[in-house]
Amino acid sequence: MALRVGVVGGGQLARMMIAPAVELGVELSVLAEEAGMAASLAATAVGDYRDAEAVLAFARAVDVVTFDHEHVPQPVLRALVDAGVAVHPGPDALQFAQDKLVMRARLAELGMPQPDWAAVSDADQLQAFLDDHGGRAVVKTPRGGYDGKGVRVVSAATEAADWFAALAEDANGGALLVEELVDFTRELAQQVARRPSGEVLAYPVVETVQRDGVCAEVVAPAPHAGDRLVAVAADIGVSIAEGLGVTGMLAVELFETTDDRLLVNELAMRPHNSGHWSQDGAVTGQFEQHLRAVLDLPLGDTTPRAAWSVMVNILGGPSADTLDARFAAVMAAHPDAKVHTYGKAPRPGRKVGHVNVVGDELDDVMYQARAAASHFAD
Repeated sequence: MALRVGVVGGGQLARMMIAPAVELGVELSVLAEEAGMAASLAATAVGDYRDAEAVLAFARAVDVVTFDHEHVPQPVLRALVDAGVAVHPGPDALQFAQDKLVMRARLAELGMPQPDWAAVSDADQLQAFLDDHGGRAVVKTPRGGYDGKGVRVVSAATEAADWFAALAEDANGGALLVEELVDFTRELAQQVARRPSGEVLAYPVVETVQRDGVCAEVVAPAPHAGDRLVAVAADIGVSIAEGLGVTGMLAVELFETTDDRLLVNELAMRPHNSGHWSQDGAVTGQFEQHLRAVLDLPLGDTTPRAAWSVMVNILGGPSADTLDARFAAVMAAHPDAKVHTYGKAPRPGRKVGHVNVVGDELDDVMYQARAAASHFAD
């Protein structure tokens, strides 16, 4: 009988697991939030990931449950484990991707390099942090933020007044996360795969380019990365995967500072935008690797297939027509480009696909990837 993997969440990450699942002979099922989502090709059920009964019913037909996102509540995750379901990554690991304050505290215990940070529950505490850190800082909501949402750069405590008001209304004694505004030269990402039996492999560290809080481009491997940086980034990724007990893919977003340090910014315990390059640029792409890892199969080679890979996100898409209406033009002009679309309707700022190009000359690879992606813009 085929190995059966169930993915909770019907977004593009679940969608991109479908092709490697077919190639491996893995039976992939998806619990989508609603009909017609990106992963509808494999959606065997539609239901609320916050409903333990709905998720348990879905899980009974698979061998292992994994995720398209980290938002499944802890009580639902615990109910799965209590029912004997194999959950990867498990609730003990996912809690650190679900709550940034919990993550920061645990990474401090592990001795990981981080920005200065604090939990602040009122404006006075935030102002005190600002006064100690040059008058500017980054404030984050601990839960639920992504792609720049739930993140603000502030220079006065009053700029987070609405968030403090929401905490007061919630009456659960919560706090916001405040971090020093890091003086960084660029952002990097380190991906690691780890299986339940303990095998762990690192991918090359990559450079990520953000625009308006959203990942726009990824260059693999990160240019001008010396041996020390590569080794330190991999060590951070492996140490976090092992220290948090992550199973599956882990992405560690990093700041490279002006004084040549690496600081941990965010974590994602799933395939990640920073790893899309690996679909076409690595011996084993991150989506196949994630399936291998959660099934506790031997991990695949993470070596790049070429000197350089560049991924450019298709953000927004054309307003006048569909993405596939542009396929012929982009494929004719850029035959080396690999186009990946998500089955999503174009909308300003929305991630609707990406383009990968691999090759030996970075300038040419970058040009081809950007030019190919530009065909999908108005």
